[in-house]
Amino acid sequence: MRDLAGGFRYLLAGQRWVFRHGRWLGFGLLPGLVALVLYAGALIGLGYGADDLTAWATPFADDWSAPWLSLFRGFLTALFFGLGLFLAVITFTAVTLLIGQPFYESLSEQVDRSEGGEVPQSGLPLWLELWISARDSVKVLARVLLYGIVLFALGFLPVIGQTVVPVLGFCVSGYFLTQELTAVALQRRKVELPDRLELMRSRRLLVLGFGVPLVLAFLVPLVAVFLMPGAVAGATLMARDLVRTDEAPAAETTPAGFGPPPPAYS
Repeated sequence: MRDLAGGFRYLLAGQRWVFRHGRWLGFGLLPGLVALVLYAGALIGLGYGADDLTAWATPFADDWSAPWLSLFRGFLTALFFGLGLFLAVITFTAVTLLIGQPFYESLSEQVDRSEGGEVPQSGLPLWLELWISARDSVKVLARVLLYGIVLFALGFLPVIGQTVVPVLGFCVSGYFLTQELTAVALQRRKVELPDRLELMRSRRLLVLGFGVPLVLAFLVPLVAVFLMPGAVAGATLMARDLVRTDEAPAAETTPAGFGPPPPAYS
C-alpha cells in the first residue's frame, strides 16, 4: 500500500511541477492536442461504422428473427466500440509521445535541471530518437494487445467479466502507461527497453499507483491532454529515483522532487 501511495505522489508532484512552470505546461500541451484530434476522428469513424463492421463480421446471423438479431449485433457493436476505446486509451500515450518527442524530451530535461544533479542527454539525432521510441512503443503495445485480447475474451464470462476483468484492464493499462511515460527520461539515461521493463517489474505497486489513477482520469474527455505534461514531469521524477535506487542501497538514496520514495521491497 505504501508503494501505491508513493506512485500517486509522483503523479501529483509532476502536476505541481508543470503548474509552477506555466510556460512548460503550455509547451507540453501541443502534442496532446494534435493526438486528441486524430483519435477523436478515429473514434467518431468507428462509432459510425461499428454497425456495418458487426454486420460484415456476422453474416451467419442475417436470417435470425427479431429481436435476437438486433440484440446480438447490438451487443457485439458495443463490444467492438469498447475494444476500440480500450485500444485508444492504451495507445494514446505512445502516439502522443511519438508526436511530441522533441517537446517531452525538452520538458523532461528541464525537470532534471530544476531538481539538480546530472541532466542526461541521449546525444542521438532526432530521427534516431524517434526510431528507437517508435520501435520500443511497438514492442510494448504488442504486449498490451496480447493482454487486451485475453481480457476481451474473459469479458464474456458471467460476473467475472463484469467485475474482475475491468479492474485487471485498468491495472494493465496503468502499468504500461507508466512504462511509456518513464521511457522519456530512461531513454535519455540509456536504459534499454528490457532493463526498463525489469525496473518496472521490480516496483509493480509503485508503477500501478502512478498509472492506474492516470488511466481513470484519461477516461474523461480532454483530461488526457491537460494531464500529459504533468504526467511526463512526474514520470521523470519517478525515473530519477528508480534509477538512483537501483544503483545504490535505498537507505543511502536521497530522492529528488518531493521527499523520499517508498522503500524498495524484495
